[in-house]
Amino acid sequence: MLKTFRIGGIHPPEHKLSAGKGIIPLPAPEQVVIPLGQHIGAPSVAIVQKGDTVKVGTLLAKAGGFVSANIHSSVSGKVNKIDNALDASGYKRPAIYIDVEGDEWEAGIDRSASLVRDYTLTAEEIVRKIADAGIVGLGGATFPTQVKLTPPPGSKAEILIINAVECEPYLTSDHSLMMAKSEEILVGVGLLMKAVHVAKAVIGIENNKPDAIARLRELSAGYPGIEIMPLKVQYPQGGEKQLIDAVISRQVKSGALPISAGAVVQNVGTAYAVYEAVQKNKPLIERVVTVTGKAVAHPSNFLVRIGTPVSALIEAAGGLPDNTGKIIGGGPMMGKALISTDIPVTKGSSGILLLTKEEAARRTAANCIRCAKCVSVCPMGLNPSQLMTATEFADWTPAERNHIADCIECGSCSYTCPANCPLLDYIRLGKGKVMGIIRARKS
Repeated sequence: MLKTFRIGGIHPPEHKLSAGKGIIPLPAPEQVVIPLGQHIGAPSVAIVQKGDTVKVGTLLAKAGGFVSANIHSSVSGKVNKIDNALDASGYKRPAIYIDVEGDEWEAGIDRSASLVRDYTLTAEEIVRKIADAGIVGLGGATFPTQVKLTPPPGSKAEILIINAVECEPYLTSDHSLMMAKSEEILVGVGLLMKAVHVAKAVIGIENNKPDAIARLRELSAGYPGIEIMPLKVQYPQGGEKQLIDAVISRQVKSGALPISAGAVVQNVGTAYAVYEAVQKNKPLIERVVTVTGKAVAHPSNFLVRIGTPVSALIEAAGGLPDNTGKIIGGGPMMGKALISTDIPVTKGSSGILLLTKEEAARRTAANCIRCAKCVSVCPMGLNPSQLMTATEFADWTPAERNHIADCIECGSCSYTCPANCPLLDYIRLGKGKVMGIIRARKS
């Protein structure tokens, strides 16, 4: 029987329209806009200025603290300016504008397709190369990878779990990467195992990707300690705590880190980026992005330079459909609506979803009928209706007491609510307010 997590969960229609399609490299645009805050933590600090000439792989900005990440140029050309630019949340943030001129790469980056298996580096050297390359979690959370690979004092990893679940409807970027770069991913997993000093790794893949499961199982026979584990299709199994529960049947306590359960979790795309950083000296300057939707002419998986405008991806997939009602950065469950197609692709951009006007229309909300469906599907064991009410009335003490900060914003509650209550909208607002209160109290 296939394993899954034990609390809550739903199974929305999958709509994997771009599944089975290869990865299409997109050419660099005429200009890229590279934000300085593409990760959780402190924004990076620019070390270039207007007029500087850069190459592909040139360091543009250094990590701004312990929880931060380096940022590199994805193109060659000249720095046009350092100014504010819209991000996926609709806010203006500092970014580096680069006018593209040719495609010249920094010396030392191996651009060949040859597979490299070099495990001679020490754990510390592997972590240093990952930090230098600006690798972050590519599943969407964008947590700096080197920080995850450095557990706090007193903590020890027992197992590495690779998140290859891709449970969001529509998205297939991880699936396409697993098919195209299977062995490189396995080498990356081996490097991550060495970095966190574990002898066992499990790659968790939902059972709706039988081709990826079969391919990785066949190849993993040559990689000791790596197990491929098919999982039941259940959203949001891609959440760290849910995946740990599914794979090793351990639950992470409220407020605790995954390392408390002996696990380090990394996305499968991150494992590939680690391979490229350690074996090819290639910083994180591009990623695979799914562009999809029922009205999209050619749903596709594109290999895209960081900083490329979303408009270029939409054009490559056949253009913006006439009946587009909303453009989502990410998937339909956890993604956020974009206010402009000029917003650039960042390290955390996994997909662009175009919803029709009919799909994007909000259903009329009614009064809560106390059916408790939101409670039954919440993967964190919360009471979403109660948290929505607390937020609505700015009642922050009970909101904190009832663990609003534990919400992973998966949207399962809103999806299942028969009264169409905007549960997640309110909880997101309340969570931000409560976490601000907690930070102020600690400081």
